[in-house]
Amino acid sequence: MKLLFSLLLSLSSCSVTAQNPANDSWKQQLIADWERAKAYTGEYLTAMPADQYGFRAADSIRSFSQQMLHLAIANVVMATHATGVQNAGVQAVFFKPGFEQRPTAQSRDSVMYYVYTSYDYTINALKRMNGGQLGEVVTRDMPGGRRTATRLGWLLKAFEHQTHHRGQCTIYLRRLEIRPPAEKLW
Repeated sequence: MKLLFSLLLSLSSCSVTAQNPANDSWKQQLIADWERAKAYTGEYLTAMPADQYGFRAADSIRSFSQQMLHLAIANVVMATHATGVQNAGVQAVFFKPGFEQRPTAQSRDSVMYYVYTSYDYTINALKRMNGGQLGEVVTRDMPGGRRTATRLGWLLKAFEHQTHHRGQCTIYLRRLEIRPPAEKLW
């Protein structure tokens, strides 16, 4: 037990710093995972018929298009916090209040454009980021309060968020008797 505790303690003290050669490996794995997530989300976007993007699995929840736009907004916001990379053009679109409600953003073509743009933004920001920054602590105001995490933590939260909302869209497809895309872990 003492050996296990010592091992865990030594692992927890390994910080994600500029001197850590694992940083580039982490960065490359994150890029690969975000590229895979983009392709997987694209399968959901394609599976939903264009005339069903306004479909709601229940009256009290977002439509399919709003779910996907919400996913896109969070990708850009959280990737910006995580990487520190700025793109005024992308941020001007995604940081507008009520974006996911805009009637002009609801069509299949618009949703696909915004979702793919959000993934491209995130992937490119990761590519431009120095792997040595992954351990830096970032604090930002978010809905629900002030949040603090390492840059790696922000990226993991962003990934978890997009996975959650893509997963919610499984119910939308199933309610329309459409088989959702198979899980894509690799």
